[in-house]
Amino acid sequence: MKNMEDIDKLIRETLTQEEAKFYDDLHEEGLFDMVRSLFKGKLQWIIRLMIVINFIILGFCVYAIIQFFEATEIAELIKWAAATFIGMMMISMLKLFSWMQMNKNTLMREIKRLELLISSITSK
Repeated sequence: MKNMEDIDKLIRETLTQEEAKFYDDLHEEGLFDMVRSLFKGKLQWIIRLMIVINFIILGFCVYAIIQFFEATEIAELIKWAAATFIGMMMISMLKLFSWMQMNKNTLMREIKRLELLISSITSK
């Protein structure tokens, strides 16, 4: 986008050297950088805990699928199918929380960029 590049150039021209360095650190991240950023900050412990829980639930789901195929009665089939479904839903919800955290980090970065832009405009 040419317009975004022009805006970035205009912002850099109005900033001091220290502010420009800070602004450059606010670049847009790729997917892998966004995932790595989950492990920085105040909630890194909960992300690490969620990964461990995800693997435990995944192991349970694999066990439930094996039991499902070995079951001979309808009640057992339903029980193991429901256990697998609930486990997959739990994994999905934990993944959804991670994606929401990545979105929050992206929004915070954009808000910081706007604050920097506003402060540089008002100081000039």
